[in-house]
Amino acid sequence: MALSGMRGLSVFISDIRNCQNKEQERLRVDKELGNMRTKFKNEKGLSPYEKKKYVWKMLYIFMLGYDVDFGHMEAVSLISAPKYPEKQVGYIVTACLLNENHDFLRLAINTVRNDIIGRNETFQCLALTMAGNIGGREFAESLAPDVQKLLMSSSCRPLVRKKAALCLLRLFRKNPDVVNVDGWSDRMAQLLDERDLGVLTSSMSLLVALVANNHEAYWGSVPKCVRILERLARNQDIPQEYTYYGIPSPWLQVKTMRALQYFPTIEDPNTRRSLFEVLQRILMGTDVVKNVNKNNASHAVLFEALALVMHLDAEKEMMSQCVALLGKFIAVREPNIRYLGLENMARMLMITDMQDIIKRHQGQIITSLKDPDISIRRRALDLLYGMCDVSNTKDIVEELLQYLSSADFAMREELSLKAAILAEKFAPDLSWYVDVILQLIDKAGDFVSDDIWFRVVQFVTNNEDLQPYAALKAKEYLDKPAIHETMVKVSAYILGEFGHLLARRPGCSPKELFSLIHEKLPTISTPTIPILLSSYAKIFMHTQPPDPELQSQIWAVFRKYESCIDAEIQQRATEYLALSQKGAALMDILAEMPKFPERESSLLKKAEDAEVDTAELSAIKLRAQQQTSNALVVTDQPPANGTSPVGPVGPLTMVKVPSLSSDIDSTDRSLAQPNGTLTEVAQPATSSPDLLGDLLGTLTIEGPPSSSVQSEQIAGQDNNGGVIDALALAPVDPQTSSVQPIGNIAERFQNLCLKDSGVLYEDPYIQIGIKPEWRAHQGRLVLFLGNKNTSPLVSVQALLLPPAHLRMDLSLVPETIPPRAQVQCPLEVINICPSRDVAVLDFSYKFSTSLVNVKLRLPVVINKFLQPISVSPEEFFPQWRSLSGPPLKLQEVVRGVRPMPLVEMANLFNSYRLMYCSGLDPNPNNLVACTTFFSESTRAMLSLVRIETDPADRTQLRMTVASGDPSLTFELKEFIKELLVAMPVPSRAPVPAPPVAQPISSAAALTDPGAGLAGLL
Repeated sequence: MALSGMRGLSVFISDIRNCQNKEQERLRVDKELGNMRTKFKNEKGLSPYEKKKYVWKMLYIFMLGYDVDFGHMEAVSLISAPKYPEKQVGYIVTACLLNENHDFLRLAINTVRNDIIGRNETFQCLALTMAGNIGGREFAESLAPDVQKLLMSSSCRPLVRKKAALCLLRLFRKNPDVVNVDGWSDRMAQLLDERDLGVLTSSMSLLVALVANNHEAYWGSVPKCVRILERLARNQDIPQEYTYYGIPSPWLQVKTMRALQYFPTIEDPNTRRSLFEVLQRILMGTDVVKNVNKNNASHAVLFEALALVMHLDAEKEMMSQCVALLGKFIAVREPNIRYLGLENMARMLMITDMQDIIKRHQGQIITSLKDPDISIRRRALDLLYGMCDVSNTKDIVEELLQYLSSADFAMREELSLKAAILAEKFAPDLSWYVDVILQLIDKAGDFVSDDIWFRVVQFVTNNEDLQPYAALKAKEYLDKPAIHETMVKVSAYILGEFGHLLARRPGCSPKELFSLIHEKLPTISTPTIPILLSSYAKIFMHTQPPDPELQSQIWAVFRKYESCIDAEIQQRATEYLALSQKGAALMDILAEMPKFPERESSLLKKAEDAEVDTAELSAIKLRAQQQTSNALVVTDQPPANGTSPVGPVGPLTMVKVPSLSSDIDSTDRSLAQPNGTLTEVAQPATSSPDLLGDLLGTLTIEGPPSSSVQSEQIAGQDNNGGVIDALALAPVDPQTSSVQPIGNIAERFQNLCLKDSGVLYEDPYIQIGIKPEWRAHQGRLVLFLGNKNTSPLVSVQALLLPPAHLRMDLSLVPETIPPRAQVQCPLEVINICPSRDVAVLDFSYKFSTSLVNVKLRLPVVINKFLQPISVSPEEFFPQWRSLSGPPLKLQEVVRGVRPMPLVEMANLFNSYRLMYCSGLDPNPNNLVACTTFFSESTRAMLSLVRIETDPADRTQLRMTVASGDPSLTFELKEFIKELLVAMPVPSRAPVPAPPVAQPISSAAALTDPGAGLAGLL
């Protein structure tokens, strides 16, 4: 900021700096703001110099943190000044003070555009800088074409073209739907031939944004990117000003390799060979030096090259070389390089056959657990956790247990959780598993959750051979003078249940076991006392014949706690005392606990929260994370050594799946996660025929049918389409893709029209599930896009085609779905008015050489906005009388109805949220239903339906529909008509049959609601 000649501004800044406290500063600022207001009121009397001075003061006051709510017009007006000093002030202050939605910016758009298309390069740079900094929608609509022309102009200096590229990048990122980049593939290829490295670097940033949005159109840029890398790697024709500590333009190298990572693979053998030669040169030419700045630059290029090598799935030899290089880096003194080495080695675990090579560096990784830097220790822990399998479980878990004693408190909980998961997942035998968990509780009891010892109890209970060993180990820990309370819990429980199996061992008599446990009673808290009371009762039950001395001791304890203030302890003590006096019957009452049913371990669900920040992410996932998307990505980790563990693992098999509570609050929380959050999901130890079905299953979404088994037919349903087909008024083209869907798409759609959660579409590569939540006229749906393969799905696009009556907003779907990953895409829905039209999702993706495109009807149908309501006769009749005649009340004779009993018809109406109201119609062959319809235009609108059937001919009926909105009445009538004519549905809970009509006396007719309704109808 040039202040030469502006004495008033210099004096003001000096005054502010000389203020002794905040109050003095505020008073001086208020005084200056008052002076500026007075001057701006008489703007005509201001010279350009004074206006410029006061606008500078405005900016300085704003930078101090004070609100400046005036003078904006003066700052904008300076943009139109013909001289550079005033114009510079106008552009800088406007860009700082005004946001993209400020009304005054509209006044400056024409001036900015004139400066951009003008011939003054200085003015062009000022205008491009401000447009890029603000990046509003109106700026993008008005200026993007001119900025594009400026970027492609060969007559402009490189400085202007650099700023044009960066301005266009900003406009595109902020408004990708406004900036038209169609046909830009040839222009980008032309820009990549640029010799000026400044323009080339800016253009490469633009290319990264374009290929992140749609890489298919830019395949022609791949060879040029490779040639740029060759030029930089060989240091050919690189100006000195773009060489950073001897490294040719490291920023351009990083951006170029990042752009290449958006392309799934490179098919051309010559291009691929040239690229790998460059990458090999980078891998071989990078070493650790003393200069920190050079280290940072060279390793930034190196680690981006490693990410590209992993992305391109290079030959095993090059991958091995990468691992060896990373092994070298994790042993250097520089902490930043060690951290990056561990992080990239963790990513290498995602690649097949790399685990065994990484295991060679296990010793150095374990050494990193003792690093002074906690971030390095965390990365080492993540890496050990990811590389663990059956072959090295014992070594890694023992190291983790040894490290647990000296680990930071901030890491102990995560460390304990991961050690427990590894012990359970890869245990060579169950006795070793019990040893590990008991050691874990002994060393870090405060950080061991109840889920861990619950799991131990489950395994011990379910395995009879393990019970004596577990009881003996529990006794050994109880023998210690001081143990953690969690150890008291698990030991007391195991000895209570299985301590009788040690009766023949010295020191293991019931009396001795009771004394051993009872010694710990004074040291425990109130929640643990019930477990000890249960153990006492079990020990007493197993003492046959009863020992009088033991009996008196146990009864004394029970009597002591009979008057305890804690209700749980009091109840147990009272009941156990009474039960212990039952004699021989006690054996039956307090028999051994039955085996637990096999269930999924809750430890894995806890691990998800602890591993959100894990480094085990592939380069593809990192690219997806950088995209602007509300999608939430859930990845799953492949088996540790590429094969599923077999043999003794047996009951320890676990599958790690995302958890989502079914209540609304937790659903809201899950959808409000930050963009790009990734949650790791461990691979099942035994191969599952449908991983994505498991993933969706935990989210209460119906799993897909197997490819060899057709989905079950709905009870009473034929295969002739139905009302849902008639409802889908939006055209859906026939599927022409060579990839055939699994199951019947129409049936899946029909099922989802009845229930909330399920699978919308599935084929051999992808599964699309849906989980909605409806509130009045609003809905929130979550689309679950699950990649079922070990290769990424690319070119993923989801185009929403909503009908006019729905306002729908689908979050941006990532272009790439990583291997065996699940992407969650929220979809917001608002119902504007009644209609039966159905929204269509045009979904496409590419897998290998197969391009798949499907058009799927979304189950956002009219019945989703209905809320069943029960109406009493006192409420029904006034409403029915008030809705007299068309268009609020419509009647039609419907023929061709599928014959069904009246009870089945009532079930059908209930399933579509039209509540059958019994007792309102005296005719047993008629049916009355009520519901409330919600939309933005009608709000909550009561709707009434009466069906009159003919017992002699069930194929025809008369239907009357009434509501307070004409369009709702018509749409609901047509919906019910299509429902009855064509749509078979599974019956829901039985509805009481309509009552049989009784002869109505003339006296009763005056008060009977049915008689009143008959008279009205």
